[in-house]
Amino acid sequence: MIACAFVMTASLGTVASAHTQCAPYAREISGIDLHGAAGGWWGQAEGLYARGHDPKIGSVLAFRATHAMPSGHVAVVKSVVDSRHILLDHANWSHPGAIEHSALAEDVSPEGDWSQVRVWYAPINGLGTRSVPAYGFIYNKHGRESTTLARADAARPGFTDLADAPHVASVDHVNIPGF
Repeated sequence: MIACAFVMTASLGTVASAHTQCAPYAREISGIDLHGAAGGWWGQAEGLYARGHDPKIGSVLAFRATHAMPSGHVAVVKSVVDSRHILLDHANWSHPGAIEHSALAEDVSPEGDWSQVRVWYAPINGLGTRSVPAYGFIYNKHGRESTTLARADAARPGFTDLADAPHVASVDHVNIPGF
């Protein structure tokens, strides 16, 4: 496991509704046109999108449905740090309706295939204490970074400390130098 420090900040210009869910958010920024509960995206992608176990910028990490996550979860790969660590943009993970940018995810699977993942969880200011099962990555048809993802990054204004604005619906996890 990697020990790294993060600073949490909130985006002043991005306000999500209290009903922002992971699937519509992932669809919007990845360009992957799948619908319904996140747990069904892996099956829906078969024959429409390439799927695999290597993270690529703009791909969608599809999490399996579990007792704790009955609808599953999807998140968009923003950056690949190394073979076991990526940064995700996703919604509705740490706080209901919140959009999180650059949330660290760690592959903890024995085979290194991203089938078990730990994801940054803001309430504890660290990686989640439990791993979650994942199917793998769904790649957009163009095999390139989503232009929406790049535009969203460029459009974000200055930041403020989340502790001063707990109602803010968009959260960034900024990597401290050295990671």
